[in-house]
Amino acid sequence: MLRSFDSRDARVSDIQDLRIAVLGYGSQGSAHALNLRDAGCKVVVGQRPGGARFQQARDDGFVPCGLAEAAGPADLIIFALPDDRMGTIFRSELAPALRPGQTLGFIHGFAIHYQQITPPHDVDVVLVAPKAQGAGVRSLYVAGRGPAALVAVGQDATGRALRTALGWAAGIGAARAGILETTFRDETETDLFGEQAVLCGGITALIKSAFETLVEAGYPPELAYFECCHELKLLADLIHAGGITYMRERISSTARYGDLTRGPRLVDDAVRSRMRAMLEEIRSGSFAREFLDDAAAGAAKSRALMQRDAAHPIEATGAAMRRLALGSEQPER
Repeated sequence: MLRSFDSRDARVSDIQDLRIAVLGYGSQGSAHALNLRDAGCKVVVGQRPGGARFQQARDDGFVPCGLAEAAGPADLIIFALPDDRMGTIFRSELAPALRPGQTLGFIHGFAIHYQQITPPHDVDVVLVAPKAQGAGVRSLYVAGRGPAALVAVGQDATGRALRTALGWAAGIGAARAGILETTFRDETETDLFGEQAVLCGGITALIKSAFETLVEAGYPPELAYFECCHELKLLADLIHAGGITYMRERISSTARYGDLTRGPRLVDDAVRSRMRAMLEEIRSGSFAREFLDDAAAGAAKSRALMQRDAAHPIEATGAAMRRLALGSEQPER
C-alpha cells in the first residue's frame, strides 16, 4: 500500500514563506499559480512575452517575467513546461540561475525520469502530480474541494523536500481529497501507460474502430456516433462516481450481460500482449526517445497523424450530432 497523507501532514503554511515561481502558464501552470496564490502563497509566473498565455497571466493579476528571472530568486520552482522542451530550456536558461537549497518541483516526472534534466546535487527535487487536468485542478479548488495528488521526492538536499512537496500539494487543494506517496519512476511510467492504453490511445482507437464497423455494415453514421462515442461520457461518469460494479448495477440487464460476456472477447490475450509490449517501450525509454525525436523534428509525425484523424468521418458526424444533442454550443478550440 502506498503511504498516504491528509491535512494533518500537508500544510500550506509550510510554504507560505517561500518565494514560488511557476514556469509556464498553460493549463496546469495557471491552475497551480492561481490556487497557490489563493492559498496565501507568494507566486511569480515565468512566461515568455508575446503570446496568449502571457496576456492571460496579466489578466489574472500576475506580472509575468522571463523564466530565469522568475526562477533565480525563487525557493520553489514549479516546472509547468512541455515535456519535450523542458530539458533544453533547463540547460540553456535555468541551470545558470539556480542556487543551493532551492526546490525544483515537477507536475509530471518525465523530464527527471528520462534524464532530460540532471539537477545539481545541492537542490531538492520533488513531484506533485494532481490527478486532474488543469481546468479540474482549478475548478475543484474554487468549489472548496481539490484533486487527489501523488507526491514524490527525487532528491532531498535540505532535509525538507517532502515537507515542501506536501505544502505545495496542500496549496493546490489536494489535502482536501487525498495525497499518496510514489516515486518519479512509478508516476511517469504508469501515467504514460494509462494515457496510451486507456485514457487517450485506447479510447480513441476503440471509438473509431467501433464507428467504422457499424458504418461499414451499413448503419447510419449518426447512430454509430451516438452508440460508440456520445454515450461514453454517461458510462464514464458512472465509473468515476462509484467504480465498475457501480456502473454495471445502473445499466440495463442487456447491456450488463453484453459487458460481462463480450468485453473479455474484445480485450483478449493478444491485446494484453500488446499492452505489455507498450509498457516495456515506456519502461525501457524507447517511447520517450521516439517522442523526443519527433519533437526535435518539428513534431512531423504527430502533426501528420493529427491531420489524418481530423479528417476521419467521425469528426464531421460528431460535430453535427453534438449540435443536435447539446444545442449550438461547441467546445472551445
